[in-house]
Amino acid sequence: MTTPQAGGGDAARRQVLYWRLLARLFDPSEQPTLESASVAVVDDIGLPAALLDPGVSMDTVVQRFPELGAEFDGLMIPSGDDARDTSAEVRRAALVSKVLLNVFATGSGNVTAGQLSAWQQDAGWFERSLGFEPGRLKGGQDENGLGPVLAGLEGDLVKRMALREVLADPKLAAKLSPSMSLIEQLLRDKSNLSGVALANAKSLIRRYVDQVAEVLRTQVEQTTVGAIDRSIPPKRVFRNLDVNRTIWKNLTNWNPDDERLYVERLYYRQTARRTTPARLIVVVDQSGSMVDSMVNCTILASIFAGLPKVDVHLIAFDTRALDLTPWVHDPFEVLLRTNLGGGNDGPVAMAMARPKIADPQNTAMVWISDFYEFNQSQPLFEGIEAVHRSGVKFIPVGSVTSSGSQSVNPWFRDRLKALGTPVLSGRIDKLVLELKNFLT
Repeated sequence: MTTPQAGGGDAARRQVLYWRLLARLFDPSEQPTLESASVAVVDDIGLPAALLDPGVSMDTVVQRFPELGAEFDGLMIPSGDDARDTSAEVRRAALVSKVLLNVFATGSGNVTAGQLSAWQQDAGWFERSLGFEPGRLKGGQDENGLGPVLAGLEGDLVKRMALREVLADPKLAAKLSPSMSLIEQLLRDKSNLSGVALANAKSLIRRYVDQVAEVLRTQVEQTTVGAIDRSIPPKRVFRNLDVNRTIWKNLTNWNPDDERLYVERLYYRQTARRTTPARLIVVVDQSGSMVDSMVNCTILASIFAGLPKVDVHLIAFDTRALDLTPWVHDPFEVLLRTNLGGGNDGPVAMAMARPKIADPQNTAMVWISDFYEFNQSQPLFEGIEAVHRSGVKFIPVGSVTSSGSQSVNPWFRDRLKALGTPVLSGRIDKLVLELKNFLT
């Protein structure tokens, strides 16, 4: 391969940097020609050589050269500027190469707790370069599907780490930042942990639960529970006075001579709400492919359970069903009682869920699964159909993940759509909105 020379103009310089980036992404070994040419380019435009070293974290670069911090923010947001081959574009290429190399060149072999922590910080800078707050991409806030990519990279790093040994050392464990990939691994391995390692694992799980709960609670907190009961006359007190309606209804009494409106009747707002608690029955697949959903739905259920006049029941299932309702107010305890893995047998969960339906018109059943059944699909669909026709608001969700990605059995997708209960997208904010609409 013939590489452009460093002194061949801005276009050639930019090519050098991007060729070097591609070479290092696909082969971690250095190519002397590209490396020396890249060093010459970076030095010539007045940038530090640390930008070319994937072993130097983004935090370290910004700490040593604070003026670069502002340049990384929004670095990869399209500007609409069609200008090319300028010196500014060469500088941008050097900065972009640094961000991409640190995030996507994860190497191979064992990973330490420090390396994982450093990668998480670098991923935060990658998100900032795209205009997101750190953590938002992995939280599914983009439309480009980059969230699952980052989550996959992080998951691979977690798998390559000797997690049990790290958890057994408080100093190493303190370097871990809770994330979905890490929580998944902890939940799968919790039966093999004890003593200090188990205590550190529980601490990480609780920290993650608290972080996610804070985000979800913001989305839910505006929910008004209970529909207005029109059969109950409004209380005739000042705070319920409907001024606009009162004026409108009495406009015929306007006296133009003395410019006064004579009010014959006052109108009041109806504020009485139903007293019957709305019941939510959340059924979530805890099989191996649904870990993200299990964690998010457990936390979401606990938040709704904390609202007034909402009665929440939580069932987890794989080939067996587990009633987790007694612990629904504490997602941390729920997660410790789950047993991730296995297939999924929906009829077993439906047999546990249907007796919880007391007032169908006042009940919503949220069913979170990829609907790939362990046995035949027809029995589960017949159960769903019966629940729906009884008057229960049935809400099927393909998954509730941070990224919104989902894979749903096409057989179920088509039949649920025909039933009038289409499968929701996996975005958790859509489920929150659907539940709020039911409760208001």
